[in-house]
Amino acid sequence: MGEKIGYIRVSTKEQNTARQDDLMKRLGVDRVYEEKISGKNMNRPQLKAMMDYVRQGDTVVVESYSRLARSTKDLLSIVDHLNEKGVAFVSQKEKVDTSTPQGRLMMTIFAGLAQFERECTLQRQAEGIAIAKSEGKYKGRQPIAKPSEWDSVYAQWKAGDITARVAQKKLSLAPATFYRMVKKYGSMA
Repeated sequence: MGEKIGYIRVSTKEQNTARQDDLMKRLGVDRVYEEKISGKNMNRPQLKAMMDYVRQGDTVVVESYSRLARSTKDLLSIVDHLNEKGVAFVSQKEKVDTSTPQGRLMMTIFAGLAQFERECTLQRQAEGIAIAKSEGKYKGRQPIAKPSEWDSVYAQWKAGDITARVAQKKLSLAPATFYRMVKKYGSMA
């Protein structure tokens, strides 16, 4: 039998974790990872440390799944990763426990709802674009203009005098945009 691993999160340093701390003590959690950081960012140091630490047979316990993730998509991603490692997930408030058939059913329902939400959003977006195009209001994303110093910077890069990263910085271009322009304008230089 593995360990019970707790994860506690509040959004700001000023917020109090006492309620979540108390729950972890009552549940007899073996190890707790705690952080005071917004949940909108998946790059959370303690979340990463916990995900690296857990191993098959462990159970991750949270007070509410909103402490672990701010979106259904992020929650499902984390729970999928835990499942791959053979780790159960328990959310006390929502009474979700993925070590049970009922808990797995709830996660399947969450996944279905998230997929439905994504597809409805894409459908509404496509319908809105179609209407805007028919009214002549939607022109699409405007292409990024070729920078005035393109030829000289491209020549330096092509000659090996500078790296692609330096060229991108000089031209204020993202890597994908830089290489798209290399493909488009490279043979003209």
